[in-house]
Amino acid sequence: MPSSLDQALRAALLSRQALLAELHQQGTDCYRLFHGSQEGAAGLTVDRYGPQLLVQSFHETLEREALLGLADLINKTLDQQLLLVYNDRSQGNSRVDRRDPIYQAEPAALEDLVGHEWGLKYRVRGRHAGQDPLLFLDLRNARGWVRQNSADKSVLNLFAYTCGVGLCAAAGGAREVWNLDFAEGNLAVGRENAALNPELAPMRFLQSDYFPAIRQLAGLPIARRHGQRLPSYPRLEQRHFDLVFLDPPAWAKSAFGTVDLQRDYQSLLKPALLATAEGGTLVCNNNLAKVDLEGWREQVLRCASKLGRPVRDWQVLTPAGDFPSLDARPPLKTLVLNF
Repeated sequence: MPSSLDQALRAALLSRQALLAELHQQGTDCYRLFHGSQEGAAGLTVDRYGPQLLVQSFHETLEREALLGLADLINKTLDQQLLLVYNDRSQGNSRVDRRDPIYQAEPAALEDLVGHEWGLKYRVRGRHAGQDPLLFLDLRNARGWVRQNSADKSVLNLFAYTCGVGLCAAAGGAREVWNLDFAEGNLAVGRENAALNPELAPMRFLQSDYFPAIRQLAGLPIARRHGQRLPSYPRLEQRHFDLVFLDPPAWAKSAFGTVDLQRDYQSLLKPALLATAEGGTLVCNNNLAKVDLEGWREQVLRCASKLGRPVRDWQVLTPAGDFPSLDARPPLKTLVLNF
């Protein structure tokens, strides 16, 4: 591989020695090995998911020799023969180039695999109907926090994706866990994750657009948009949860509303606040790099006060050291709000 990439990768692996030892000890084999935007190769990420090594390039295609050299160095460093999957996402719209002109993964690398985090088992697929991996690694510390703070609580996991947060809540002894997501495919993987951990209490999986579901739970009306007839949606009773986890995508639009983390976080936040019980906790996330933590935090706190739900105390959760940030401003921002 090019000497500059070789040098950057070696430095990244060296800097992770202590962290990887800690992660292995706690039962985690899913983590980022190279975070290119901060470690010398913008647009390149290298992640381990259990037995799989997932390399992704977002800006330019990685040459085959460089890819194989990278994998060989990591295998020697970890003393593991990981199954290599290369997703070239440097073409339009960050979609995976499934023609695989650079490298065709072995069939074993694309089978249904299992990774581990905090001792829990997770479904791993190098390729699936979507574009992103089934477990977002930068959210690991937040999932760990949920596990440590869920005992005997009712938990609502919003934009649940593959339900890792819900799984951690169940592992932490929550008395009730709801996972809400619009995509049935995401919830199907969540059910697989639950089946991989049969010792945990059952969870509820609710397929619904965010806005009608959260507004019903918050006791708010569901407004028609410009007289349009709304699609059908599950009917829910108003209720409160002890712990609410809000992790929206950067942007999404439906007949019920628009998710826009930069321009209109309040429309997501307000009903989530109202669905949080008195004395409860709301964990909210913003993954847009262009949104700074301080301004977003003040916006969140101000919104809570205006709703008559002033925050008693708050804390910031940051990603672990496998997601370094040179300016200490990682794209993923997580706020824990206690009421």
